[in-house]
Amino acid sequence: MPSPILLVLLLSSILGFVLCEADYYGVLGVPKDADEKQIKAAYRSLSKQYHPDKNPGDDSAQQKFIEIGAAYEVLNDPDKRAVYDRYGEEGLKNGGPGGAQGGGRGDPFDIFANFFGGAGRGGPRGGRPGKPRGGDVDTSVEIGLRDFYNGKNLDFQADLQDVCDECDGTGSADGKMHQCPVCHGGGRVVQKRQLAPGMIQQFESPCGECRGTGKKIDHECNKCHGHGVFINRRKYDFKVPPGAERNYVEVFSGESNKSPDWTAGDLRVVVHESSAGNLGYRRVGVNLYRTEVISMKESLRGGWERYIPFLDSYEQSLKLSRPVGKIVLNGDVEVIKGKGMPFPGAEDEHGDLFVKYEVIYPGGDSKLLKEIHDEL
Repeated sequence: MPSPILLVLLLSSILGFVLCEADYYGVLGVPKDADEKQIKAAYRSLSKQYHPDKNPGDDSAQQKFIEIGAAYEVLNDPDKRAVYDRYGEEGLKNGGPGGAQGGGRGDPFDIFANFFGGAGRGGPRGGRPGKPRGGDVDTSVEIGLRDFYNGKNLDFQADLQDVCDECDGTGSADGKMHQCPVCHGGGRVVQKRQLAPGMIQQFESPCGECRGTGKKIDHECNKCHGHGVFINRRKYDFKVPPGAERNYVEVFSGESNKSPDWTAGDLRVVVHESSAGNLGYRRVGVNLYRTEVISMKESLRGGWERYIPFLDSYEQSLKLSRPVGKIVLNGDVEVIKGKGMPFPGAEDEHGDLFVKYEVIYPGGDSKLLKEIHDEL
């Protein structure tokens, strides 16, 4: 049986082999125990820093932008992150445990099984699964309450990753991938390491020349510079329906970042409600609320009318009035039926409008006047 020293040397060589791959946590600059909030914050900060629009003509910035997106795709997805944490980057390509074949990477701990003559803890290898699904991308726009009331046609643009149409995602100028001259298409190379005098360890590792793919390009594509993908500004349009709730979400299926390595996820557009342009209204559910200020004279005598701006594009004002002798007290609430927000999906039905009256008292002893007014 091998000595404990030999086992320690073997384990250290395996761990070194595992850690030689891309470090997605390092790309985003977050610790391995980072939570979802930390990962998203790091992604947003770095993607702004290396965005192609801020670094025109800088190929290294574009490459960094793509690497940041790839790291976020994995670390923001709990399932992919679990596979990556356990099996590394190659584990993602091979579909997790038991998925490596040919040019893919096997479980590094199978070296132990092979050393002791076992079959490996994963058992027989399975076939390579289909392409994994890429992560979703969230973006947002902001509109006012009036647009939520009436509905709004929106146009927007998003900078997203697309497969290069010049090389069909290969990164090659001739659109073809050629056999790697180092690994001869196998994607792996055999390395030897001396563990002790007279004892040599032989193990496989991904080919550094072709990054384990078994294929190389002879000349880079001029458009994507060998990446197979590029950042493209896409245009979209959609309609926010009348009465839509705050943070309404429009989903564009399959319009997330695209790559030859995965099936694109969804682009999700969240529509936030702006605090500006609400004409003094606020909403709770399908009901609208507004505070209207009147003088003490109007409050006690009545006989007034006024028009207030309204949200409806077809009825842009509402009439408020009181007949002579009709008292309105401070804090009174008037309910106007059917003048609230449209019900989502039922535009002919509306909630109610609640108008709260606030009485303004003249100068002098306004506290005494208010007390007298409240006694009425």
